[in-house]
Parts: sequence; structure tokens; C-alpha cells
Amino acid sequence: MPRLVDHAGRRRLIAEAVCHLADERGLEGVTLRDVAARAQVSMGAVQRCFRTKEEMLVFALGHISERIMERVRARLVRSPAQSAGTALGHAATEISLLREEHRAEARVWLAFVAQAAVSEVLARTLQANYATLQEAFTHLIAEAGEDADHAVPPDAQRDAQREARTLLALADGLTTHVLIGHLTSQEAYDVLHAHLAALWEQPVRPPHTTSNP
Repeated sequence: MPRLVDHAGRRRLIAEAVCHLADERGLEGVTLRDVAARAQVSMGAVQRCFRTKEEMLVFALGHISERIMERVRARLVRSPAQSAGTALGHAATEISLLREEHRAEARVWLAFVAQAAVSEVLARTLQANYATLQEAFTHLIAEAGEDADHAVPPDAQRDAQREARTLLALADGLTTHVLIGHLTSQEAYDVLHAHLAALWEQPVRPPHTTSNP
């Protein structure tokens, strides 16, 4: 009987090999031959899974993104009764990749971000990832505002979206600052959670409002 091949499993194995090589030498050092050797499969096996190197990199980027999101979901599931504000804090902390055990993951993520500056297909993949995160953050910020003691204006959604963009950019920036040693993990945590605490100090206001003199 011919041996059955787990194609999905092999694609994940190859994606892991890409991530390990990217961590060691950056994406410019990732070749199909080296990926095959690291994954302990043949070049033909890699080429049957991915038609081009770019297709392989896009899959690997999706793989690492899903791994991060799995941790976010797992953390939220562990505390189902938590408030929207607490859930937002957990999610922002996880995607910031500030813990020491996630340092390699942070290096790989930033390698993909750097490559996306010159790769349209990787840029589109990252844009989709960020759009999904921004939507989730916007929802949590709006929900947390509704849970607060003050009344939130009905058109405050646009402000929630602005705050979501700010938080996402802050989380990304903290990843870089910790990775290059400008901030310690603890200092980055302090910055992130001070920003989160400030979100709930005053009502979310709709943008472009004018007051009567």
C-alpha cells in the first residue's frame, strides 16, 4: 500500500523550520534547500507543499500568527467571567511578545515585518492580521466603556477604533524596544498597562465634537 502523507502536518513542519531559520539568520537566509534540511524532508516534498518560496513564507507567517492567537484564546478561556477591559489587557500583553520565552517568536515576527516592507504579498497578509486584531480591540474597548460607570455616547465607536489603533501600534513598538534592549520586559509591561489603565479614567468621547461657548 502507498504510504499516506499528512500534507497539513508536513506544511506545519516546514513552517516551523522556516521560523527556526528566520530566528537564526533572518528571512534573507531562508532557502528551500535549508528549510528541507531543517524539516528533515526532501526538496521535492517542500516543492509539493509550496510552489514558491513566497508561498512558503506566507504560510509560515500565518502559522506564527495563529500560534500567538491560540495563546490569546487560551488565556481568555481560562477566565471566562473576566471583564472586557481585563480581556483587552490579556490580549495586548500576549501579542506584545514581552516574555523571555517568546523572544525567539518576537525575532521571527519582526523578520517578517521587515520583509513585508519589500514584499507586497507579505504586506497584504500582515494588513489582514492587523485588521483582525484592530477589530477585536475596538470591540473590547467599546464594550469596556459600556461596562464603566459613565454613560458612553452612542457614536463613540469611532473613538474606540482610534484607541484600538493606538494600542496595536504601542504593542508592536514595545516588541521592538524589548527585543533590541531599549526596555526591559518589566518596563514594557509597565508602559502597556499604564496606557490600558488610562483608557478607563475618563469617558470615551465621540470624535470631532464641538461644544457651545
